[in-house]
Amino acid sequence: MAKVLTYGMVGGGPGSFIGDAHRRAIALDGKAKIVAGVFSSSQEKSLQTAAELHIDKTRCYRDYLEMAEKEGARADGIDFVVVVTPNFTHYDICKAFLNAGINVACDKPVTTSYAQAKELQNLAEEKGLLFLVTYTYMGHVTAKCAQELIRRGDIGEVRTVMAEYPQGWLAFEDDIGGKQGEWRCDPNRSGGVNCLGDLGTHVENAVATMTGLKIKRVLARMDVVVPGRVLDDNDAVLVEYETGATGIYWSSQVAIGSDNSLRVRIYGSKGTILWFQEESEKLTVIDTDGTIRTIHRGYGDVPESAAKYGRLPAGHTEGWLEAMGNLYRSFIGCILAHEGGTFTEALIDYPTIEAGVEGLAFVEACLESSQAGNVWVNVQH
Repeated sequence: MAKVLTYGMVGGGPGSFIGDAHRRAIALDGKAKIVAGVFSSSQEKSLQTAAELHIDKTRCYRDYLEMAEKEGARADGIDFVVVVTPNFTHYDICKAFLNAGINVACDKPVTTSYAQAKELQNLAEEKGLLFLVTYTYMGHVTAKCAQELIRRGDIGEVRTVMAEYPQGWLAFEDDIGGKQGEWRCDPNRSGGVNCLGDLGTHVENAVATMTGLKIKRVLARMDVVVPGRVLDDNDAVLVEYETGATGIYWSSQVAIGSDNSLRVRIYGSKGTILWFQEESEKLTVIDTDGTIRTIHRGYGDVPESAAKYGRLPAGHTEGWLEAMGNLYRSFIGCILAHEGGTFTEALIDYPTIEAGVEGLAFVEACLESSQAGNVWVNVQH
């Protein structure tokens, strides 16, 4: 019988959308169960969540430092931790668990600075630990399909990319979107950016994952549109890649009528790929003669490297939870392989801490560009 891993969670207490989503996504495959956590800064609320999840109250800790120390010392300690707290807390929490010898899964952006993210990358490598950053959209079968088609040369050399992620939930004055928006709009808790950190990093990661392109430099305009705001809520970025290809990225929280409209258009020398997150059951490929093919998840046109993540037959819609579950499927598989002595880098099929580092390098270069009057700035690698 295959081993079932155990995990703990920091964050995800009463009323948490993202914590509950991670737990549901992990549960899809039944390969890991939650046994420990610090779910809230309130011990009462944390114990409430532990009881709801049937977790022994002795493994519901007062804070993440106690949890990391005690779980790291247990013979039956957790195999990985899931960090679903606001951005500004990620660095300290992840560092504590890495130092305790525990694999980490963390929401994006992984920290609020490039230097912090790079330090976590170095620490994970030094400790020989695995680190997942949950850029959830790249778990979609069709996103993985696009990645494989581009990798094998179906659309030739990538020439230019148009990518966007508009939302409309923070479009109104005197409305900061409740608890979820409050810390995002606070410069003391968001790392000095709002929209670009929340949405722009998804754009950067989607393009990087699908195309394999590395950004050389950026020119960014980061606007504060809604009166009373301090941080950006609408961003436009010109991108130049190391290959000489170009891109335009747009992210916005003031696009009324848009929900989670992540869209990527990739134009190559032999064809085009179009992908839209809100219609993630299909991928559009346009050939040089103008032929338009729509590849549907669940059918034979999807390469096996992507098709293996499908959970339902064609026509039975898969969505965001399944995409997150696919990232965890690979992450958990890699932990098991690591423990069994069969791990190789080729097994990794999820966004690693390196992707998290690249996201923060992108953010900091954009911020520098915008503050300097919209000039070209090189991206750190």
